[in-house]
Amino acid sequence: MHKILFLPHQKEIQVKDKEVLLRAAMEAGVHINASCGGAGVCGKCRVLIEEGQVEGGISEKLSKEDLEKGYRQACLAAVVSDLVIRVPVESAIDAEVLNLAAVPRKTARIQEMNLDQLKEKGLFVPPVEKKYLELIPPSAQDNLPDTTRLLSFLKLVHDEHRLEVDLSVLRKIPDVLREQDFKVTAVLARPVREKDGRTRIINVQPGDTTDHNYAIAMDIGTTTIYGQLLNLRTGDVLAQYGDFNGQISYGEDVISRIVYAEKPGGLEKLHQVVIETVNKIILRLFRHARIDTEAVSTITLAGNTTMTQLFLKINPRYIRRSPYVPASTLFPPIRAVDLGLAVGDHVTALFYPALSSYVGGDIVSGVMGSGMYRSEALALFMDIGTNAEIVIGNKDWLACAACSAGPAFEGGGIRFGMRATKGAIEDFSIDPVTLEPMFITIGNVKPKGICGSGLISVVATLLETGVISNDGKFNRDLKTPRVRAVDGIWEYVLAFKDETQIDRDITLSEPDIDNLIRAKGALFSGCMTLLEEVGLSIKDVEQIYLAGGFGSYVDLEKAMTIGLLPETDPDKVRYVGNGSLMGAKMSALTNRIRRDVVEVTRKMTNFELSETTSYMDHYIAALFLPHTDLEHFPRLKTRLEARKSLRTG
Repeated sequence: MHKILFLPHQKEIQVKDKEVLLRAAMEAGVHINASCGGAGVCGKCRVLIEEGQVEGGISEKLSKEDLEKGYRQACLAAVVSDLVIRVPVESAIDAEVLNLAAVPRKTARIQEMNLDQLKEKGLFVPPVEKKYLELIPPSAQDNLPDTTRLLSFLKLVHDEHRLEVDLSVLRKIPDVLREQDFKVTAVLARPVREKDGRTRIINVQPGDTTDHNYAIAMDIGTTTIYGQLLNLRTGDVLAQYGDFNGQISYGEDVISRIVYAEKPGGLEKLHQVVIETVNKIILRLFRHARIDTEAVSTITLAGNTTMTQLFLKINPRYIRRSPYVPASTLFPPIRAVDLGLAVGDHVTALFYPALSSYVGGDIVSGVMGSGMYRSEALALFMDIGTNAEIVIGNKDWLACAACSAGPAFEGGGIRFGMRATKGAIEDFSIDPVTLEPMFITIGNVKPKGICGSGLISVVATLLETGVISNDGKFNRDLKTPRVRAVDGIWEYVLAFKDETQIDRDITLSEPDIDNLIRAKGALFSGCMTLLEEVGLSIKDVEQIYLAGGFGSYVDLEKAMTIGLLPETDPDKVRYVGNGSLMGAKMSALTNRIRRDVVEVTRKMTNFELSETTSYMDHYIAALFLPHTDLEHFPRLKTRLEARKSLRTG
């Protein structure tokens, strides 16, 4: 056995000889960037060996200078002695940034429907209600069973019929009724459709607790998980918190997670880790709002198909294999405690249904939250991320598709790419004469990498100033030390090493730009293909909804400049924020939304882009900045031509 001390975390663990260093870090609960899930191809899991020795860990991803300093690649290094390992700052994750309110640039926020609007539209039908009762205590002349007495008073006082009682409640009733002299609150869970079932009594509580009826809404994202604590009487959000999904240490994207789940013990580990993250958030919500677990009556969750199956400990392996079949698209109500969630044993967990392997419950939830399914206007819904999903339609019909954009928008595949945490370059401009950069980092600290929104900003700016051409290649004739070739690879220096936190130059290279072009090309071509399949063009779209945390930081004009989004009137674009969380919230507040979910999934047609012949044509055409055909981007074409005239004239 060997002892490993991880710095600066001050975490120590003992591992067997020849254990892979990355796996040792996972067991110690230390996060090390591993975008490829430990396959050895991304090079981001570099760590500094301060004491001791490892076997291997050397690859072409590490520079000669890195190797001389003692850096090794954790996924390739085997432990052969006691070690002291320093994890570099670029591997740090900080949930603080996730919980800051983002101010979208050049977009307008959509307003969530509030409780009054729900009531006005007849949509407010609470899924869980509390009814207070003052029962007449039993006597020799009135010795009805406790449960019969409770049901009779509910019918008499509150006109409640078609009731059934859970076994867990039957076990509580005798003691709870007598705890406060037969003054009791019954917690009632309504069926989604009154005609389809009975109202269940899911809990009984001593005294009057009708003012304390709460729900939790959760978005189970691949990278991040967000939760809200809701007051079911007022509709208010009492607390909100987000954190990084603990599964990111086992792979950045769903494919990496599926691969890990196929390993011995992998599925159990991923299930355990995501439950731990959710419980951490739930307990944080409880502490902030100062309520106890017994006051929560229901929890609603939305996630993509893979995340949902991992959460439920369902084998996801067939999601990534042709013909790409999920275990299920519908999930039954489940006792939350049976999943290991830190709530009362009466709480039921409800999961949003999915459409397919790659259009999951998070997208269905986003469609519900945006309200596009109730609107006359033709709308386009886009959730931008590693797996980008697109929905087109209105109240009469809906069509959807998913495309694998890759991890570039979240820093994957980019040498100095990182998540949107402190030190990430998020905005960028350039002096058109000297070509010197100006940039802003999250937290206004020295840079340690580039996040997705910063990447878009940098590439768009370099394109418009002529530093790169529309094929993503650098202009070799520029007189500036910022543009250079290293080992035959051309790059632009965003920050020299003495200006950074990582003691290395932060650069953007042609391979980085190529990865971004492929990612944005996948999204743009998916959008164009789906529109074409339903006989429409972007000009027919009246409203565009951008969903996801990534979208909140993206400069809309720059996204159009690189061809990530179709060029359209910015006034048509609305940012809905975390659409998945919004839909989960709405479903937690009203049974009407829960009922509508079933109807929405039934009328949503899913298109498999890989089987649509025009998709590849659109994709190849989109592998330029912004596109091979500038007629799709007339405003940008005008700007580029004007700047070209200035340079040549």
